[in-house]
Amino acid sequence: MKRSLFLIILIPTFLCVANVAAQSPSKILKQANKVLGGEKVLQTVQSWQKAGKITRLKDNASGSFQMQTAQPNFYNSRFDLNGFETEVGYNGKSGWMRDSRDGLRTLTGEASRDFAAEANFRNARWLDYKKKKAKITSGGKANLNGNAANVLTLTTAKGVLIKMYFDQTTGLLIREEIPAGDLIKTFDYSDYQAVNGVNEPFTINAKIGEDAYEIKLDQVTHNQTIAKENFDFPKISGEPLPDIPRLLMELQKNEDKIDEILEDYSYTQKSIKRELGKDGVLRETESETFQLSFYKGNRIRRLIEKNGKPLSEKEQTDEDKNVQKRVAEIEREIAKKEARTVSQSANGTPDENNQRISTAEVLRASRLVNPRRERFRGRDVVVFDFEPNPAFDFRRAKSFLKFFGKTAGVMWIDEQDKQVARLEAFLFDDFKIGGGFLANLKKGASFALEQERVNDEIWLPSVADINLSVKVLLVKGINVNQILKSYNYRKFKTEVKDSKVDEIKNP
Repeated sequence: MKRSLFLIILIPTFLCVANVAAQSPSKILKQANKVLGGEKVLQTVQSWQKAGKITRLKDNASGSFQMQTAQPNFYNSRFDLNGFETEVGYNGKSGWMRDSRDGLRTLTGEASRDFAAEANFRNARWLDYKKKKAKITSGGKANLNGNAANVLTLTTAKGVLIKMYFDQTTGLLIREEIPAGDLIKTFDYSDYQAVNGVNEPFTINAKIGEDAYEIKLDQVTHNQTIAKENFDFPKISGEPLPDIPRLLMELQKNEDKIDEILEDYSYTQKSIKRELGKDGVLRETESETFQLSFYKGNRIRRLIEKNGKPLSEKEQTDEDKNVQKRVAEIEREIAKKEARTVSQSANGTPDENNQRISTAEVLRASRLVNPRRERFRGRDVVVFDFEPNPAFDFRRAKSFLKFFGKTAGVMWIDEQDKQVARLEAFLFDDFKIGGGFLANLKKGASFALEQERVNDEIWLPSVADINLSVKVLLVKGINVNQILKSYNYRKFKTEVKDSKVDEIKNP
């Protein structure tokens, strides 16, 4: 009888524990949505503003704190500690940071990627993660200050990991861990209070790097009209603003010189395809390595490895034949261009097929905003944001202009070299090819190009990050997540002999 009584008590306990352990991410999020006010109510929040007092715990330095967002991905946070100001912002195209010691600068690399992910998260929480091609997976359980918590990890399509901790009893979000370049920012939430039907935390304990802060909010508002200018780069009085259109024209004039320099370079490029698994882990699935060189202003790409292994003798022979075919094609194209040049009209206007697509031309359908001067890789650069220009007439525009006219982003230009040093861009709206029948490139597709200055004369690619979703022939959806790494730049002259590209060092 005692054993039976023991089992009667023990079995329900095990069933309860098993039920808690088996709780899925969807159930955890459903409970969180409910206790925060309900998913429908959360989705009605298009903007929010929070204000209060911040205290740095190590020395009790304190001051004002403000934070605000606006859909779809605008975000701004600023505070001061005894007069020392720190501010960050994302204006939908680029992220920036300003403080009283280092001044204003544009975020780049992982810091830029992570902050863009945070801006999206601050606006939509986890509500649109499927639409953004992100994954949410279970991270197990944790104990936070004596509270049992369910841990979920949100992994964005670009591989940014945001950890969320939900109180196992109440279902409320009690901690976030968000990457910021080399750092992890931790935010602990408590003292939830209802604001317009949404439960908001009025106490935030933050840890950024080695510093810990306590934030006490005294005001939280929803759906107030916030001008986009509030998220733009602060205007620094007295700073001479660059003339962007003039600079772009100088870039265009400089492109012939750049082509001549590029003719003497060879480099290696590795293309890595990645896939975000159901477990939220971004994995490399396959890779190809190419040797790239230039012949009479045209790029020649020669495959040398697949998945880290050299080609077989037959594969290499076939690849060398492809290079020879490519060179023959270049020679034919040059002959055609020369023939078109002879047949130019009397006023000297070149045939449209013979026109160069320059940076200035690409941005002709864009509106250029927020020009500023900064330092990048030890060089003085001009930085500006670009966005679709609603006044541009696309009816007779060429295909490349119709595409670039739907992009937004940020560009860094070396003012002395007259070359692009860095570029980040994303597709502002869907782009249809063949009226959408052939392909439909989805809004949000992104591209980042990081360049390095080689031999004190030219900026050349080092890393390109491509992330997009495209629907082909109205049916098949394809997600592309790819990294291009370029390295081993060598200066040489290119000649083609016996179907191979030989390298001849400059004297």
